[in-house]
Amino acid sequence: MGFILAAAGSAVGLGNIWRFPYEVGLGGGAAFLMMYLIFCFVLCLPVMVTEIAIGRKTQKNAAGAFVELGFKRWKILGLFGILCGVIILSFYNVIAGWAFGYFFEMVGGNFSIAENFGEYISDITKVGLYGIIFMIATALVVSRGVSGGIEKLSKILMPTLIIMILALVAYSFTLPNAMEGVKFYLVPDLSALNSSTIGGALRQAFFSLSLGMGALITYGSYLSKNENVITSAVQITLMDVGIAFIAGLMIFPLVSFNNGGDMSMVAADQAGPGLIFITLPGVFETIGSWGSFVGAFFFLLLSFAALTSTVSLLEVPVSYVIDEFKVKRRKAVIIMSIIIFVIGIPSLLSGGYSQFFSSGFKLPGLKDPDFITFFSGVADSFLLLGGFLIVTFGAYVWKKENLNEELANGYPGFKNSLVRKLFNFAITIVCPIMLAFLFVVVVLNNFFGISIL
Repeated sequence: MGFILAAAGSAVGLGNIWRFPYEVGLGGGAAFLMMYLIFCFVLCLPVMVTEIAIGRKTQKNAAGAFVELGFKRWKILGLFGILCGVIILSFYNVIAGWAFGYFFEMVGGNFSIAENFGEYISDITKVGLYGIIFMIATALVVSRGVSGGIEKLSKILMPTLIIMILALVAYSFTLPNAMEGVKFYLVPDLSALNSSTIGGALRQAFFSLSLGMGALITYGSYLSKNENVITSAVQITLMDVGIAFIAGLMIFPLVSFNNGGDMSMVAADQAGPGLIFITLPGVFETIGSWGSFVGAFFFLLLSFAALTSTVSLLEVPVSYVIDEFKVKRRKAVIIMSIIIFVIGIPSLLSGGYSQFFSSGFKLPGLKDPDFITFFSGVADSFLLLGGFLIVTFGAYVWKKENLNEELANGYPGFKNSLVRKLFNFAITIVCPIMLAFLFVVVVLNNFFGISIL
C-alpha cells in the first residue's frame, strides 16, 4: 500500500487537479476525456508495467538500471528520462508555489485574488519566495528517503484530499447552471477530435502518470519481489485516472456556474493554466463565513498533492547521483535542489515579470507564448519519446521473455494467462507503432502548428 500510494502520489498532483481540467477545456471537453481514458489504459499502462519491472529487476536508478541489465548504451535513455524530470520539476515547482501562495491568500479572505491572477504571478518577490519555500519542503522530504518521508505523508493526506474534492463535487452540483458544465465534460462532441485534442490527451496521460522520465523505474527499484507488478500498475492508474476524473467533475460545474451556463468561452479562450486559480476563489466566497477556511484548506491540500509529485520528481535525479557518484543522500538533495531551482528561474519570470519569458516564445503550435508553455511542450514531447523507447527496449532489446519472467514474480499464473498475451501484444505492436506515430503528431502540432489528423 505504501508503494502504491507513493507511486500514485507521484502521478496524482497538480497534473490531475490543475493541469487536467484546463487541458480538457482546451480540448473541447468530453472528446478530450474520452481519448485520455483510452490512452491511459491502452498505451500508458503497458509502459508503466515495463518501467516498474525494469526497476524491480535491477534495484537501480533510472540510468543504472539499463547498465545492470547489461545494456550500457541504453544508459542514455535513463539519463534522458532524468533530464526530462529535471525540466518538469523546474517549472512544476513554480506552479506549486502559486498554489501554496493561494493558501495564504485564502487564509486572509482575499477572494479577489482570482480577478488579479496575472498581477499575482508577476509579483516575482512573492511567487519567488513561495517557490523557494516549496523547493525546500520538497528537499526535506526527499532527504528522509522514500519510506521515511514520502510514504508516511501519502498515507495520511492523499485520502484527505480525495474526500475534500468529493465534497466540492457534491457542492458544485447544487449550484445554478452546474449541469451545463457536466454536459460539456461528459457528453462527447466528436467533431472536436483533431491533432490538438488527441495529442493533448496523450501528453496529459503521460504527464499525469509520470511516465517516460524514469520515476517509476526508480520507485520500482524499491518494490518487493513478492508484489504483483501488473496489479500495482493497474491500481496506480485507476487511482490517478479516478482523481483526474473527479477533479473535472468538481471544476466544470463551477466554471459553468461562474459563466452563467456559457461553456463556449472555456472551450475557446478561457481555459488555460490559470483556470483553477481563477474559478475556485469565487466559489469559496459563495460558501459564506466558512469560505475562507474551506479555500485555505483546499489549497493547502492541493499544495500537498503538488508536493507528492515534486518529491518523486526530485527523487529520480537524487537517486542517480547517490548510486553513480556515491554521494550521501543529504548532499545529493542539496545539489540537485539548487540546480533545479536555478533552471526554473525563467519559468518564474514568465508570469509577466519579464516580457521576453512571458511573451517571447511565439511558435505556431503553442497555446501561449510564455516560457512555461514552451518548456512544458518540450517536456511532453520527451515523455512520449521516452515511453516509446522504454517499451521498445523491454520488448526487443531486453526481450519480452525476460520481462515476462520478471513479471511472473508475485504473479504465479502470469505465464499461461490471457494478461500475458495482451501485454506482449501491447508492448511489441500496439505501443511502439502508436507512440511513434503520435510522437510525430504531437511535435508537429506543438511546435509547428501542423495538424495531420
